[in-house]
Amino acid sequence: MAKHMGLKTNEVMHAIRARVASRAFAAGDRLPSIRTMAATLQVSPSTVVEAYDRLAAEGLVRARRGSGFYVASSALPPLALAEDDPKRDRTVDPFWVSRQSLDASSSVLKPGCGWLPADWMPGDALRRAFRALARSNESVLTDYGGTRGSPGLRRLLSTRFAEDGVNLSPDQLLLTGSGTQAIDLVCRFLLRPGDTVLVDDPCYFNFRALLRVHKANVVGVPYTSTGPDVACFEAALVAEKPRLYITNSALHNPTGATLSPQIAYQVLKAAAMNDLIIVEDDIFADFEPEPSPRLAALDGLNRVIRIGSFSKTLSASARCGYIAARRDWIDELIDLQVAINFGGPSPVAAELVTHVLSRGHYRKHMEGTRLRLVRARREVAGKLADLGLELWLTPRGGFYLWCRLPNGLKAADVARAALEEDILLAPGNVFSVSETASEFLRFNVAQSRHPRIWQVMRRVVGSPG
Repeated sequence: MAKHMGLKTNEVMHAIRARVASRAFAAGDRLPSIRTMAATLQVSPSTVVEAYDRLAAEGLVRARRGSGFYVASSALPPLALAEDDPKRDRTVDPFWVSRQSLDASSSVLKPGCGWLPADWMPGDALRRAFRALARSNESVLTDYGGTRGSPGLRRLLSTRFAEDGVNLSPDQLLLTGSGTQAIDLVCRFLLRPGDTVLVDDPCYFNFRALLRVHKANVVGVPYTSTGPDVACFEAALVAEKPRLYITNSALHNPTGATLSPQIAYQVLKAAAMNDLIIVEDDIFADFEPEPSPRLAALDGLNRVIRIGSFSKTLSASARCGYIAARRDWIDELIDLQVAINFGGPSPVAAELVTHVLSRGHYRKHMEGTRLRLVRARREVAGKLADLGLELWLTPRGGFYLWCRLPNGLKAADVARAALEEDILLAPGNVFSVSETASEFLRFNVAQSRHPRIWQVMRRVVGSPG
C-alpha cells in the first residue's frame, strides 16, 4: 500500500513539474487547492499533500501559511527552443532554416528565402524618403513613438483597407515594429501555454517557430488550392477546441494558393459556431493582380484580426507592421506593446513608410514588380519542369512556387546537398506540421535566376525519368 501511494505521489509531482516546464504554471502562480488537485488527478488529498511537501523541499514551490502553495520564482527553466529530439533533421527545423537565410554570406544564393532581392525593391523612392526625413522635425528623429503609432500612417492604411472592403477607423489600427511582432502581440494577448492553435499544413514556417515560443499546441489543417480543407477544419474545431487559427488568405505561403469565396464563408461560419478567433496575415496582398476574398472584410473585424507589414514590398530594414482589430482589443494590445516595446514602432520607420505610400511611386513600383514576377514565374517554372519538378499549382501572383520533386526524392536530402554548394533551399517539411511535405520545395522566383542555382540543381536532382 505504501509503495502504491509512493507511485501516486511521484505521478502528482511529475504532473506539476510538467506544467511548470510548459509554463502552464508561471512563477508566483498559486497551485490548485489540495482538494481540487486531488479531484483533477483522481488521487487522495493525502497524496497531494505529500507531493506538495516534497516539491517544496526541492524548492520548486513555496508554502505560504494559510494561503497555499505557489510556484517559486526560480522554478522556471530557461526557455529552450531547440528541438528536444537530437535525431531531428536540422534541415527542416524552422529556427535553423531561418538562421541560414538571415546569416548567409553574400556568396550564398538563396532561392529558398522569403524576400525579394535588393535590386527589386524601390531604392530610389526610399532614398527620397530618407532625404525628406532628414529635413523633418527633430522629434521624429529622436523621440519614442506614440502608443498607437503614426496617426498619418494609420489614416493612410484605413483608406487603403477600404479599397479591399475592410472598413475601419484609424483607432482600430495599431502600428507595430514588424509583422512578426504583430503576431507575437496577438499571441501574448489571446494565448496561454497549452492553448491549441490551428495553422495551415503547410504554412509559413515562422508561424510554427513563434507558436513554439508561446508553448502552444499546434495543429495543422490540410491546405488545398482554394483554402483549408473545410471538413478537416471543422473536425479539428470539434476535437481540439482551438483558440486561434492563423493563416494567409492572399497568395498563401508557401503554396501560392488563393482563398475562394465559398471556403471563406464556410471558415467564418465554422469559426462563429466554435468561438474561434482568426488571425489573417495579409503581407502579400499588394502582389495580387486583383484582390481576392478577405476574411477580415467578410467578417467586419469581429472575430478576425488582420495583420501585415511592408517588409516584402518596401524594405525589411525599415520595419513597420500593423494590427487591425476591434477597438476593445486594440486598447488591450496597446498596453501590451507599451510593456514590451515602450511605445509603437520607430517614428523614423513609420514616417519612411508613410512618405513612400502617400506618393505615386509605390503604386508604380508594385505594378512593375507584378509584371516582373509574371516573367520570373514563367522562366523559373520552365526550369523546374526541365528538371522534372511538378508545380502544385500556378499561382495568380507573388514570388513563390511550391513544387514536388521527381522520382521520390526527399527535399531535405536535396537541400542538404545544395547547401554544401552554397545554395539555400526551403524543403517542404519545414512548412508542414504533420511533416507530410517531404517531397516538396518552395522556390522564390525572384531569387532563382542565377545560372549557378540550376547547375547545382541538375547535379542534386538529376535528369527526369
